[in-house]
Amino acid sequence: MTTSGSQPRPPDDRAPEGPSHATATAVLLAGAAALGGFLFGYDSSVINGTVDAIQDEFELSGFAVGFVVSAALLGCAVGAWFAGPLGDRMGRVRVMLVASALFVISAVGSALAFSAVDLTAWRLVGGLAIGAASVIAPAYIAEIAPAELRGRLGSLQQMAIVLGIFAALVVDYVIARVSDGGATGTFPLGGDAWRWMFASAVVPAVMYGLIATTIPESPRYLVKKHQTARAREVLRRVMGHGDVDAKISEIARSIAEDRPVRLTDLRGHRLGLLPIVWVGILLSVFQQFVGINVIFYYSSSLWQAVGFSEDDAMLTSVINSLVNVAFTLVAIALVDRVGRRPLLLGGAAGMAVSLGTLTVCFATAPVVDGDPRLGVVAGPVALVAANAFVASFAATWGPVVWVMLGEMFNNFIRASALAVAAAAQWIANWVITTTFPGISGFSLGLAYGLYTLFSVLALLFVLRAVPETKGRELEDMDRLASPGSRA
Repeated sequence: MTTSGSQPRPPDDRAPEGPSHATATAVLLAGAAALGGFLFGYDSSVINGTVDAIQDEFELSGFAVGFVVSAALLGCAVGAWFAGPLGDRMGRVRVMLVASALFVISAVGSALAFSAVDLTAWRLVGGLAIGAASVIAPAYIAEIAPAELRGRLGSLQQMAIVLGIFAALVVDYVIARVSDGGATGTFPLGGDAWRWMFASAVVPAVMYGLIATTIPESPRYLVKKHQTARAREVLRRVMGHGDVDAKISEIARSIAEDRPVRLTDLRGHRLGLLPIVWVGILLSVFQQFVGINVIFYYSSSLWQAVGFSEDDAMLTSVINSLVNVAFTLVAIALVDRVGRRPLLLGGAAGMAVSLGTLTVCFATAPVVDGDPRLGVVAGPVALVAANAFVASFAATWGPVVWVMLGEMFNNFIRASALAVAAAAQWIANWVITTTFPGISGFSLGLAYGLYTLFSVLALLFVLRAVPETKGRELEDMDRLASPGSRA
């Protein structure tokens, strides 16, 4: 063993690259994995512009429309639930490839749907892919990212999601504009415009699959599978400095047991689960119960219901999505500087205020033909409040929850615990998406009042139970303590 004053080691032609090159490599790998998030956002939001057309095409009731729109979310829950165990058995990259294939199948099937029943089935297939991507991407990114960059790289998942949402809304808007009769009309190349909206998802789905074939497997998965040489090569590419062999030893110790992970490994003394697993589940549930996806699934129909034209309503949805993208960049800039908890607290407060404003606007608006009509004052105020809500979410709860889900669990249970939390998130999303048409039909003020309440509860939950994970190595996550603990 040498000391600091001894002669240098001989050159190693396999020595790690410099920090700047390693950082660039980590960013590229994280960006490639995050493309699953782009498809996640695209596929889940592309239906926004088709809702009214589907209702007319298949003569559906409001409840039936809500079920068709939310059907993908049930598939998401199933896909997320199984993605963790599959990721531990097959590897992260192979699950990405399976998700890509399912995305393609869903897009083609949805475009060719001949009834609400088979459209629902194709949306379920797409949901399986979205759920799998929602688990594998953050797990992979957390496992290849250096601790000091993990928040920003983990936020790439949410950036990809919001870019996917934005791209889907723009494509929907353009297809509706160039078609004779809007979303219910005929596309210039033939066929219904709404079918082309679904078919457009094939392009990013194929790109995701092709790019997934070019990235290496997660080093932590490789160590678990005793493929140490491959793990060493990946770590050399993303560390740039430090002792790669020491890092492999840390990973091996943190994995602890040489066997596949089972869901029983998540059991603990807190209502049958480990406390950290409950934190992940409740973060996921609150992220959805604030009602963010109502904006992205139903915004076009919502703004039309309160008096906007179809063109103006779709353009307003695109503006909401632009705000989403812009403020996700804010999160990327702040998450590794400010920390996770302060962003979650500030975001919950901002969402509570903006949702409360929307509640007042909708609850006090006069009702015309069963729908509230926003006046010359309430209309602009509601638009500003809706965008403030999206901004508050995008800068905080949107990306930060995914960052934390990717990093807060220890190496041994990460994929399975993330799968459970993500499944809970998709079920919560399904509950909100399915119930919104019924609740809003009774009272938009009531719907947004409930989302305001959940924002306040989310703030209290973070204060009491959510630990800070900023700057910690993944191998140290076993020592996390919640703010409310007495330890």
